Amino acid sequence: MATVYEQHAKVFKAFCDEKRLQILELLCGGEKCACVLLEQLDLGQSGLSYHMKILVESGVVDSRQEGKWTHYKISEKGSAYAGSLLKELTTPNAVTEENNCCK
Repeated sequence: MATVYEQHAKVFKAFCDEKRLQILELLCGGEKCACVLLEQLDLGQSGLSYHMKILVESGVVDSRQEGKWTHYKISEKGSAYAGSLLKELTTPNAVTEENNCCK
């Protein structure tokens, strides 16, 4: 079972690759079939599968099977979670005397 930190790392891993960022940009235009993504990216089938696995496991992208092709789209729930996670992790907490070890 994945820890909270492992799940958080999966979300950020989804955003730390140029190809995955390109894929996300393409998916912002709506659902795309893997065949369309293959045409628009400089990737082979195995490369696309690798990146899509990371994006789907992060929760940022949803997938569905239609015949032999997989269709992908941005997950509203996953996208909202990623945004709130980034905000939570980068919003400074108020430092009080109790929390400040240096006096």
